Order: sequence, then C-alpha cells, then structure tokens
Amino acid sequence: MRLTPVRFSRGSTASIVAANSRITCHGRLGKIDAARKVFDEMHEHTVVSWNSLISAYFIKQQPQYARNLFERMPKRNTTSYNAMISGYIKLGHLDEACAIFNSMPERNVVSWTSMLRGYIQAGAIKEAELLYCRMPEKNVISWTVMLCGLIQDGRINDARKLFDKMPVKDVVARTSMVSGYCRVGRTAEAREIFDDMPRRNVVAWTAMISGYAHNLQLDLARKLFEVMPSKNEVTWTAMLTGYTQAGCILEAIDLFNRMEEKSVIACNAMIIGFGQCGMVTEARNVFDQILEKDDGTWSSMVKVYEQNAFQLEALEMFRSMQLANVRPNFCSIISVLAVCASLAIIAHGKQVHAKMIRTHFETDVFTVSALITVYVKCGDLAKAKMIFDSFEGKDIGLWNSMITGYAQHGLGEEALQIFHDMHMMGMIPDEITYIGVLSACGYSGMVKEGREIFRTMSMNAMINPTAEHYSCMVDMLGRAGQVVEAFELISNMPVEADAVVWGALLGACRIHKNLEIAEIAAKKFLQLEAWNSGPYILLSNIYASTRRWEDVAKLRQAMSLRSVSKSPGCSWIEVDRIVHIFTGGYIISHPEQQIIIFLLERLDCLLKESGYCPDFSFVLHDVD
Repeated sequence: MRLTPVRFSRGSTASIVAANSRITCHGRLGKIDAARKVFDEMHEHTVVSWNSLISAYFIKQQPQYARNLFERMPKRNTTSYNAMISGYIKLGHLDEACAIFNSMPERNVVSWTSMLRGYIQAGAIKEAELLYCRMPEKNVISWTVMLCGLIQDGRINDARKLFDKMPVKDVVARTSMVSGYCRVGRTAEAREIFDDMPRRNVVAWTAMISGYAHNLQLDLARKLFEVMPSKNEVTWTAMLTGYTQAGCILEAIDLFNRMEEKSVIACNAMIIGFGQCGMVTEARNVFDQILEKDDGTWSSMVKVYEQNAFQLEALEMFRSMQLANVRPNFCSIISVLAVCASLAIIAHGKQVHAKMIRTHFETDVFTVSALITVYVKCGDLAKAKMIFDSFEGKDIGLWNSMITGYAQHGLGEEALQIFHDMHMMGMIPDEITYIGVLSACGYSGMVKEGREIFRTMSMNAMINPTAEHYSCMVDMLGRAGQVVEAFELISNMPVEADAVVWGALLGACRIHKNLEIAEIAAKKFLQLEAWNSGPYILLSNIYASTRRWEDVAKLRQAMSLRSVSKSPGCSWIEVDRIVHIFTGGYIISHPEQQIIIFLLERLDCLLKESGYCPDFSFVLHDVD
C-alpha cells in the first residue's frame, strides 16, 4: 500500500490531522520506521500524534520504545494511558499494564475493561472478578469480557447468572454462552439461547453447529447446517470435522465433495479423517492435491503416517517438510518424536531435539516429555535425566515419563528415587505414576517395596487400584515365583480382571511351569479375547516344555478352527541413520539374507565354542 506524501505547513490543523492519520496507517501495516519518520518531520505534535506512534510501537512488539515515548510526552490524556495498557496486555505484560493502570489520574470504562481483559487472558480469574466488582461503570464489552472469562474458567453456571443480569445482550455475548454450554456438553441449553437470539450472524450459526458436531450430535448439526442462510469455510470445516471425529468417513467424503471451494483447513480435516480410519492412501491423495500447504497440512500427514505405523514414511514426510522451509508445529514435533521413540532411533531423535531448540519447542512440557521418552527408549537415560532436571515447571506427565523410563530398564531404585522426589516437591501422583513405580518394583524384584506402595496407594493418594495396577502386582509376584499368591490376588480383586491381568499370570506360569494355574489363566484370557494368539502360544509352550504333545496338537487345531494366527515378530536397528527392519520367519525374503544367515551360523559356533548349552524349554514353539 502506497501512501500519498503529506506537505507539512506550520500551524495547519489539516496537515497535523493528515500526519496523524499516516502514522496510524503506517503503524497498522507494521511500517514503524515510516511512522517514526512522519512523526519526526512534524513541526507540531498533538497528543494524538504521540498516542498513534505509541500504538504503532506496540503493534511492532517494541514495548520499550513505546514506554520511552510515553515518558517523553509533554501532555498525556486518558487515551495515552489506555494505549499503554492495551499494548502491554496484548503482549502479555500484565505487571507493566497494572503499573500504568495504577498511575492513572483518571480512568474510563476502556481503562477498566482493558485491565479486566488482561487478568482473564492471564488466567487470573479471581483478580478479574475483584476488578469487575470495583468498576464504577460497565458497558456491554465489559460484561461480555467478564462473561467469557467465567466460561473460559469452566464456570458455566456463574456465567449464566451474569448473562441473565446483563442489561443489554449483544450477539457476541449470546454466542459466547452458546459456545460455553456446548463446551460442557449442555447443547440443549445452548440451543435455547441460539433460538432466542433476535439476530444471528455466521459466527453464531457456526458456534451452534460446531457445538453439536463436537458433542457428536451429527443429525442435529446437519439439520442446522442445511438451513443456515450463509455458510463460510469454518462452518463447512466444523461439520466435516464432526463427521471425521465420529468415524463417519462416507458422510465426510460426501460433504467434502459438495464444497465448491475446498479450503486448506477443510483439506487438513479430511486428511486427519482419512488417517483416523486407516485410509492412508486417500489421505495422501488429498495432501498431494493441495497447492498451498500450510504447517497444518504437513503435520496432519506426518500424524497420519505415525498413527498408522508408517514410521519411515512419517520421518520422510517430516524431512520433506523441512526442505520446503515449513516451520514444524507442535503436532508434527510430537508425532515425529513418537516415531523416533517407537523405532528407538537416536540419531533422528537428536536431530528433532536440535530442531526443538531452534524453534523454541524445548520450553513446552508436552514436547519435552515426548523427547525424554525418545532418549529413554534409545537407552540414553543419562541424557533423559539431564533434560528432566533442567526443565522448570515439571507437570505430572514429565515425572511419569522419567519413572516409566527407569522402570522399563529395570532400574527400580532410580524409579523409586524419582517417586520420592515427587513427594518432596509436593506433586500428587496419579494412576499412571503408580503403574510406573509398581512396574519398576516388578522388573527389579523389589517385592517388599511394591507391596507397600500398592497398600498405601489408596490411602495416601486417594486412588482406587484399577486392573492395570493389579496387573503390575500380578507380574511382580509372578516374576518372584509367587504364582499362587498372584492367583489369589486376582481372585480377590474388587474389579474384574481383564486380559492384561490374566496374560501377566499366564506369563508367570510359563516361567515357573505352573500348568494347573496356566490352564485357568489361559481359559479366562480366551474368554475375553478369543482372537488373541498370545494365550495359545504361551500355553502351547508350557505343554511342549512338559512334553504334552497331544495338548499342543489340540491347541493348534483350536487356533485353526477359530482362524487365529500369530503375527510375525518384527525388530529394527538404526545404522548410519538408515533403519533396517527384520521380520521373524522371513529371513529368506530379506535383501541381505546371505549375510544374516552367515552371521547367525557364526554366532552359533562361537556360543558352542564358549561352552554354552541352550535351554530349549523356553523357546516359543511354532504354533501356526
């Protein structure tokens, strides 16, 4: 945008007004140097000139220059103070805004409302309520800002009381209540307010349709969508997202095909929808057809590959994203870290770690937790602990990641130390914490400590043990050879044992060759998951180890009749940043089969030469 030059004449009101207008216009366009040049060339400044340049500096996110200008002002009015307060609030500098507000000789409703907005934006709802009660004058904006604050805080009933007291209810206030009710699942009350609205704009319609879709009331959403007088891309996308979240992919496809103009947002929603239904090829087709991809497009495709176990494709997509000079976002970072953890590939994990530092994601607790998981899965516990120790503001998820990491590597004492540190820091453990620490006790043979933690769990943390906690206890007792006690624990469980619990007991029976309890555990397991090959394989190997070949044959026959088959095992290793994948039973199809067979034979010879005598009783026998 090119602005017409202004000729300044000393004392001319018209030229001053024109110059002030140019400062404002340059400021809104982010051209702070041009705005300052106009200001400096003025022969005379009014308070509007100063205020306009102050606002321009805040738009450019240069609060220090705005403050210097404010301090130099020969004369200030209420608008000057309001410009400073509003600017600081928009940048999240609440303390500085408070200082300006408290120094004001006179305040108007704009001053009070700006501070109210600042407190709510910072999540300081109690301070906002106190300020609201002190306000000498309120307008519809003040009422609406406070209303939105209560809704944001999850206090929908208090918001309704305030809404009912409002002398004037505009479309923004009514729409806020519609969104608030929908957010907590009270769509009937949201619809009442929507129906009572004297005037509805596209935002109000979209809020109601989105609310229905978010709560999976898709029939109601679609009926409202069809009678909506004017739809925008947000409305189409809301309806589309509702279908994809509910797994109604055919309806989503139909709606997507009806769209005259398919926005990037709608395409991204469709990519995610296809991914949730396992339709990876279809998701990629939509991705390839988007001409102008945004960061959401790339991260959606990375997520689709990751959640459908296309790990290598996810890594390649993330690499292509960087080559396209697209800055990774939160979703893509989390997805690619999950892939690195799943494959245990440290080199790629370190690359993502470096990218996190460059893009300032290392300050986000969720990405840091995912990063710790990567280092844990790759066996670099020292690095994981270093990241954990250096991160301030640890949440429960971060503590759990570290406890679980130590548990997975059999480091029970280290896991318990983190657990105790948690208590010292005043952090209250959750269900996941206890699963992690009980697992650590099981892997490390710390039965006494595990029993005590399990006993005190419900008393100290007010957590009722779930099937997962009992599974940890069964596994711990089973590893220690106390199979009978583990079986008795299951028999006395206050909750119904699931397949994981019976699987843990069956695994213990295999190790300690307790055939009687193994048969009971396998029967219970198969009643819950008849399609699962695990209990067949474990019980078959127990039978085989005791030479009960007839029973082995019966199990094979049962598997065949029920069309149960064992999925081949899979492993991988990263060498020189290349991931090599190996599938059990398929060596002959591997491109490097000759080298693999040669090395296996060589290892077999070395084992025999060293005097090793293999114990075949624990070999998983072929039951396919």
